[in-house]
Amino acid sequence: MLWRRRGRARREERAVNVLVVDDHPIVLQGCRRVLEDAGVEAVHEATGVVAGYRSFRRHRPAVVVADLTFQGNTLSGLELIRRIRAVAPETRILVFSMHDDPVIVARALESGATGYVLKDTASGDLYHAFERVQAGETYLDPALAAEVALLRAARPDPLAALTLRERQILALLGAGRSHGAIAEDLAVSYKTVANACSQMRRKLGARSLADLIRIGVREGERAR
Repeated sequence: MLWRRRGRARREERAVNVLVVDDHPIVLQGCRRVLEDAGVEAVHEATGVVAGYRSFRRHRPAVVVADLTFQGNTLSGLELIRRIRAVAPETRILVFSMHDDPVIVARALESGATGYVLKDTASGDLYHAFERVQAGETYLDPALAAEVALLRAARPDPLAALTLRERQILALLGAGRSHGAIAEDLAVSYKTVANACSQMRRKLGARSLADLIRIGVREGERAR
């Protein structure tokens, strides 16, 4: 097939480090085959959220391909996405899921996913999605994109004014992390965290740090 020939032709151009997190061996095998055809030389695998996060911290892949549901633990992949983006916002995350509900798709994107592709898609579509995400672009199936757009129009994002870094800090505040702990988690200075909190208070109309923390807690619960 053309997409396979094109992937093999690019094998020498790219040495991408990729992590695949899924608890189905057949899915892992299929993803590995597609990624290798796309020229990926290092494919790491994990079968759960905890193992996936540990593997991420160990290998620091440029791209993560992850499911959202693991062994009956509904949508626990969302927490994995949030944890990865909190410590490495530059990481590209492609969700590979059976869920086609636009609410779930929107939650994955809000959590930090940069692409979303359905498991019943053709191998060529998964290859294309990976290529787009790896190149720094966002990928979403056109039909899903239209449904998510309608959903967002009906339910505006209250955090739309925040930057990605501010969202990460807000999420960590909502999880009970102190300024110092957040600075350590994100590898930034204490002053950077404090300044971001001041900016968020202004943008969100929070009168105090306690108000800001409450917003963080509320948004964390809404995303679950």
